[in-house]
Amino acid sequence: MPAQTETPTAGRRRRFAALVRKESYQIVRDPSSILIAFVLPMILLFLFGYGVSLDTTQTRIGLVVEQETPLTRDLAAGFQASRYFSVSLGRDRRDFEDDLVLGRLRGIVIIPARFTADHVAGRHPALQVMVDGSDPNTANFVQNYAQATVANWERQQRGQDAGQPPAISVEQRFWFNPELTSRNFLVPGSIAIVMTLVGTLLTSLVVAREWERGTMEAMMATPVSAAELLAGKLLPYFLLGLASMTLCVLLAVFLFGVPFRGSVAALYALSATFLMPALGQGLLISAATKNQFLASQLALISAFLPAFLLSGFLFEINSMPTVIQWITFIVPARYLIPSLQTVFLAGDIWPMFLQSIAVMLLIGCVFFALAARSTRKRIG
Repeated sequence: MPAQTETPTAGRRRRFAALVRKESYQIVRDPSSILIAFVLPMILLFLFGYGVSLDTTQTRIGLVVEQETPLTRDLAAGFQASRYFSVSLGRDRRDFEDDLVLGRLRGIVIIPARFTADHVAGRHPALQVMVDGSDPNTANFVQNYAQATVANWERQQRGQDAGQPPAISVEQRFWFNPELTSRNFLVPGSIAIVMTLVGTLLTSLVVAREWERGTMEAMMATPVSAAELLAGKLLPYFLLGLASMTLCVLLAVFLFGVPFRGSVAALYALSATFLMPALGQGLLISAATKNQFLASQLALISAFLPAFLLSGFLFEINSMPTVIQWITFIVPARYLIPSLQTVFLAGDIWPMFLQSIAVMLLIGCVFFALAARSTRKRIG
């Protein structure tokens, strides 16, 4: 009987399965892949979860009460009761000036000796606030919350003087993050940073290593097509990126206590889509450099730094110069980070997710097209 010939479809499936199996074995044998995929994300998540905080609480200030009266004691108590200040009391500003210069205090609030007399006479009493301007954010915080503390005290005084509570009462309500805890949006955002490193850095290093060893050219000389080769090499790293993301999400929810109000389907849809431009960028870098050291440097500069600085993770995009704002449109993490924060804190908002998914897919297609073109030129 004549031997049964293999159909082209079956041959492609067999070759693709062999490529995926070969790449999976290489990942298991390479300790650096496991280190980048699982150990490094845990370290970064711990740093962002515990080491980075935008919550300005218990800021150290000095409170100078030049003349102690029932009125000034009441105002000083308002500062001491604030959860935003850690207050040290004194009678002279010179007691705190050295501490302000040395950075042990962030500001000095001075209640002058004429404060009570001005208040009794009906004149608007003045306070002096001296802040350390070397840290503008903390300086603005001290100034604004000192003003808010005084304004709250004035409202209470007016209510007491009239014998009734203030006429207007403001009740604040914060949606999605009622405690205003920065960890609740920093940790979901850090997952996008982790996925950027896993997707781009790991792919660029591993593929560049094959270029250095000459095994990439050997595989390209086989009957395997360029599309099969790229897909077979990237599929294991795609699954590795999703596994790393899953680990980060479990740590975020069960260790850091970040609420998860969305669906698992939305989480994986966004993450899987984001891995397309991340893997494509890593493949493009490896094809263009063929050198592990250069590939790692380019991956950090072109992927990690833009994801960290230009995605809105720490810095508001609308506050950036117009030219930089335009550049952020080509940073894939710009679309993943707000979507992840929404999944965790608000829930599923699919119109927003679908728009982000479409843009990330477009960027991914561009990267893959450039990578395929660069690979063909290198082989040719």
